[in-house]
Amino acid sequence: MIPEVSILMPVRNGEGTVAQAVESCLAQTFGDFELLLADDGSTDDTAGILDRFSRIDRRVRVLRVPAPGGIVAAHTVLTAEARAPLLARMDADDVSRPARLERQVAVLWERPELAGVGSLVRIARRACNGEAEPAEGFLRYQKWLNSLVEPEEIARERFIESPVVHPSVTMRRAALDKAGRYRDMPWAEDYDLFLRMMACGMPLAKVPEVLLDWYDSPGRLTRTDRRYSLENFLAAKAHFLGRMDAVRRFGVEISGAGPTGKMLARALLREAVLVHALYDTSPRRAGTSVAGVPVRGPEEMGIYTEGAPVQLAAVAQPGRRDVLRELLRGLGYTEGESFYCVA
Repeated sequence: MIPEVSILMPVRNGEGTVAQAVESCLAQTFGDFELLLADDGSTDDTAGILDRFSRIDRRVRVLRVPAPGGIVAAHTVLTAEARAPLLARMDADDVSRPARLERQVAVLWERPELAGVGSLVRIARRACNGEAEPAEGFLRYQKWLNSLVEPEEIARERFIESPVVHPSVTMRRAALDKAGRYRDMPWAEDYDLFLRMMACGMPLAKVPEVLLDWYDSPGRLTRTDRRYSLENFLAAKAHFLGRMDAVRRFGVEISGAGPTGKMLARALLREAVLVHALYDTSPRRAGTSVAGVPVRGPEEMGIYTEGAPVQLAAVAQPGRRDVLRELLRGLGYTEGESFYCVA
């Protein structure tokens, strides 16, 4: 029989965490699933651990990723072998709460318009004596992530950071196929997929409860893979912003001429987007230029009129984003339409 859900878990050298991750999947209160484990060239005891699970539970299948492998190659192997109409992503160093699949499958049945459903997450850091609180930046990220539940919230803030945690998501196979599956791009493959889905009008939502323990560790791809660097995240944002009709027609203005704003401006110019100006409160920046684009003071920002450039708020300091939001709203701009926060 074809299962309702295929859980997809890529793993490479995960001997210290993969057993706990697999056990959390096998302990789901929703039982109609298959668990596909893709071993991406592990050199530790990962293969032996995966094989032991496949021998004791018939829902488990172990797949091998052809060399040279990598995360996109692992996804390709997993999606090719998955039999279910719903695909649940899982990472080998995280833990799914028991009710995760039950809650997400119920939402996908109740809301057929959704392409996929994530959840709230708890971020923790692995330590030698168990686990510890994550760094302050991750706590801010957790608070922001968990504030975005409905599709309009997720879409509105999609250019700040990835608004959905990949291993928390259960998606429709048909939606993944329509979006073009995973691509090997210079930036993170999951962020690329989510941005493509939303660009195609395929909404994402979340179950408003914590269903995933998401562990930060030194070996996590978000820390070790260059595709997750600030420069490449900004390149992804510029790529998708540059394909929006209003941006192509009217260009953009950027609030923030610090490192983030400058990097974003250059990325947008590479996408052939017209960057009219950057705005900055620093007197030493006003009157200068970035790649030929003038830097102006915020007092020169105009009230919104039809056909005005799309405003991009590109400041990374805590609290500054909300200051810019209020300024732009006061000038008549609407977030998610005529202005976006991008940092």
